Amino acid sequence: MEKLEEIVAPLLDWYRANNRRLPWRENRDPYRVWVSEIMLQQTRVEAVIPYYERFMERFPTIAALAVCEDEELFKLWEGLGYYSRARNLKKVAQVICERHQGQFPEEYEEILALPGIGAYTAGAVSSIAFEKAKAAVDGNVLRVVTRLTQDSHDIMDAKFRNQVTAELETIYPAEGRGDFTQSLMELGAVVCVPNGEPKCEGCPLRRLCGACSSGTQLQYPIKKKKAERRIEQKTVLILKYQDKTALRKRENKGILSGMWELPNIDGSLNEQQVVQWLTKKGLNVSKIKPPVSGKKQLKHIFTHIEWHMTCWIVTCENEGSDQELIWVTDAQLESEIALPTAFRKVYQLFFYSS
Repeated sequence: MEKLEEIVAPLLDWYRANNRRLPWRENRDPYRVWVSEIMLQQTRVEAVIPYYERFMERFPTIAALAVCEDEELFKLWEGLGYYSRARNLKKVAQVICERHQGQFPEEYEEILALPGIGAYTAGAVSSIAFEKAKAAVDGNVLRVVTRLTQDSHDIMDAKFRNQVTAELETIYPAEGRGDFTQSLMELGAVVCVPNGEPKCEGCPLRRLCGACSSGTQLQYPIKKKKAERRIEQKTVLILKYQDKTALRKRENKGILSGMWELPNIDGSLNEQQVVQWLTKKGLNVSKIKPPVSGKKQLKHIFTHIEWHMTCWIVTCENEGSDQELIWVTDAQLESEIALPTAFRKVYQLFFYSS
């Protein structure tokens, strides 16, 4: 890829003068860098900042994270989504304590060998925390590179991603390697933006960019069309008994594995079908209604699945016989129990309808 060797100096100068002041950039501690990179996966910077600050205050060290209770971890993570990220953070912390005496490993291969860490995260930690000539290539970086070079390869192709990674690593400067990694990320995030027109007038690489010169910026990157999401119909129940709400644990597999959930049934059930299902669980129903003045349909989108949820608020006369159900107060739900966003949306309907 021609021109890449020319980007280093102007990009570093621009980054050092213009980079955003973000909490994970306050120092280069590998633990802090690693946590931030995991949180930032598929999540906006603005959304991550308060979560990151709370997380680091509660778990300031790898050792503290390794011994935390899952419920507290999930509660701190509540709202960020993709809870497997939180599980992997704790798992990696435990491995680091067991294999590396609680010290984050410095070598790229050792970082890459940690569970749940891929080439991007290993590259980010290696370069930012340890000044290694290792690239961290994500969608932002691929967008910058393909526009610069007018490259029409499919950025979803792993071979192409590996090629870009290898070529970038040949141009890393002798000093400021962490800054160079972050400068590529930053340019893609705030100038060569993913949605809408890129802000070419403020780009330090404008004179080097093939797409800018030819006016073809929006033709890049080339990305293979994603498969359509699978739609699943769900009936989700807000079961109330006195001042408590029923929850149950999801299975330890599949989406939201092991998380708390509101009771739900596959399919879109009507009022009579819901009552029949609850009766089999030993629950006596005194009142059932759709939430929010009859509005009972909600949608929640995961990466590959879309839930269409039919929602019912049910007032019960007893706690029933289903041993999977636990009954918790609103205070417990707010302060102790992490409820995934899909179910939190439904739970909030109870207050709107009260």
